[in-house]
Amino acid sequence: RTHRRDGPSGAMVCIREANAEDLLDMQHSNLLSLPENYALRYYFFHAVTWPQLPYVAEDHKGRIVGYVLAKMEDDSPDAPPLQRHEPHGHITSLAVRRPFRKLGIATEVMRCSQSCMEQVFDAMYVSLHVRRTNSAAFRLYSSTLGYKLNATEYGYYADGEDAFDMRKTFPRGAAAVEAT
Repeated sequence: RTHRRDGPSGAMVCIREANAEDLLDMQHSNLLSLPENYALRYYFFHAVTWPQLPYVAEDHKGRIVGYVLAKMEDDSPDAPPLQRHEPHGHITSLAVRRPFRKLGIATEVMRCSQSCMEQVFDAMYVSLHVRRTNSAAFRLYSSTLGYKLNATEYGYYADGEDAFDMRKTFPRGAAAVEAT
């Protein structure tokens, strides 16, 4: 699936599934955009294990200007009873380079990945963590994408900052909750 959006100065931006050739550029976008950085093998593991979930945005010159890295979560024995044995996704990382922000790119790559979680993996919901001080990202997740605050994880990040644990329930997950 490929989507096109207007980028800075009217240039087109293409949203598409990521492939192995994109991993170095995804990592580079992460280094330019976020304080949490990952080793290349982490991107590779995600791309090999859940190839349907990572998406990239590339500009008219073929440069990666944004991405979403996502995975399906394993069941946690510590999860509340209603959340055990439920397939669910997790957004590991989302980044868009500064000149390409506020163009809907983050929204589009997120929606593409979330759609695959639902359609391919039959996910009940998707979760993510966001820095407590990142009000722009919190607004994107809550107001634009429909995530709800689930909990606060104190000292979650390496620098000691708290994270908001946010979740978006998919229709199948909402139906399961209503049935109980």
